[in-house]
Amino acid sequence: MGTFSSFFDSQSRSQWNYNTLKNFRQISPIVQTHLKKVYMTLCCMLVASAFGAYLHIIWNIGGYLTTFACFGAIIWLHSTPPCQEQKRVSLLMASAVFEGASIGPLIDLAIQIDPSVLVAAFVGTALAFACFSGAAMLARRREYLYLGGLLSSGVSMLLWLHFASSIFGGSTALFKMEIYLGLLVFVGYMVVDTQGIIEKAHLGDLDYVKHALTLFTDFVAVFVRILIIMLKNSAEKGERKKKKRSD
Repeated sequence: MGTFSSFFDSQSRSQWNYNTLKNFRQISPIVQTHLKKVYMTLCCMLVASAFGAYLHIIWNIGGYLTTFACFGAIIWLHSTPPCQEQKRVSLLMASAVFEGASIGPLIDLAIQIDPSVLVAAFVGTALAFACFSGAAMLARRREYLYLGGLLSSGVSMLLWLHFASSIFGGSTALFKMEIYLGLLVFVGYMVVDTQGIIEKAHLGDLDYVKHALTLFTDFVAVFVRILIIMLKNSAEKGERKKKKRSD
């Protein structure tokens, strides 16, 4: 709890005004240019992922095969030297398409239940991403990087919860804990990874392909969890309406 209290105390001590919002002096022009390339690549990945989800809706291709193909493309990407930029970008977009196809069944379910939930989940994820990434950019350098150890512990807890639910059978409470804890962890990673990318860029690591992949992973993880929560709430509301009509 002390870690989270210090996180919010540091925010309250900051003077958030118009001049603060324009203050990017801590980020050098080279790093700012790098961040523009990272976020442009991220936008292209989101479009490619939406195309992958569309392919699943048409041809029902999403599943374990596309998931393994996504992992394969990412491994191939990491094993490709940075000098082969065109090949690495192609592999990056391929991994985004496969990722979109992998979450295609969830998106297809959302469209069948309530398409507005899908739009709301995406907008909510985009707003959360913009807010937390912006906070990481405006904060002092390396201010939130210490949260990485705490978030890694959260990922370990998620893995153990998933392992326990697969062996002993999942309960509703365990499922909710896994979803909400995962949402909290990956929202935190939006902040930590953004500051990590900025710090690496200051140290000379300008690999925008790898950095865009990191942020894309965070975005998809948050989007999936927000969509599941909203779908569950929508289903519960539908059941309540049916009960009222039957009564």
